Amino acid sequence: MITDQLTFEVSQLSKRYNREWIFKNLNYTFQTGTTYAITGPNGSGKSTLMQVLCGQLPQSSGTLSYSLSGKNIPVEEIFSQVIVAAPYMDLIEELTLAEHLAFHFKLRKPRLGYSIESMLSKLYMTDSRDKQIANFSSGMKQRVKLGLAFFTDAKMIFLDEPGTNLDEQAFVWYTENLKNPVLNDSLIFIASNQKNEYPASAEIISLANFK
Repeated sequence: MITDQLTFEVSQLSKRYNREWIFKNLNYTFQTGTTYAITGPNGSGKSTLMQVLCGQLPQSSGTLSYSLSGKNIPVEEIFSQVIVAAPYMDLIEELTLAEHLAFHFKLRKPRLGYSIESMLSKLYMTDSRDKQIANFSSGMKQRVKLGLAFFTDAKMIFLDEPGTNLDEQAFVWYTENLKNPVLNDSLIFIASNQKNEYPASAEIISLANFK
């Protein structure tokens, strides 16, 4: 059962740098429990659209409207409902994995039922709990970023090129977690030009249609 439903609408949403339009006139109503795939070739603006949708970048024109259980949420406050996993994001490499999880979840609320120990188990990283993040492989770091996205209580999950640096086994782990019913109360956005990174049921938002 979905509670505290988030409503997210954009109208005539556009973004440009200098004289180049990255995307323009995007109109959409996003529904809780749905996965959206933002598609397009490299350099087409997928990451930029994601950053505008989650409030990290200002739009050039148009509006974004968020409400939770009928109560309006100002754009500058939406960060409390957002979690992002992206290749360009850094982890705190001086911390061990257990320390990083503990630090993150002092600032953010975990999804119901998740403890640090259960997160380590679900990451298949219990043996690496006391290992510094700096000594992790790029694939392990990506798995941690995705784990933080899956385990954080957030109404909007943004995954930018989620398969980056994942080996075959880790990619299977990613796709299995993406199907977890605990995510059904969230909006999931996946920016990718690889069809295997998002489910077949995802609604496609092609940047080519908003140029």
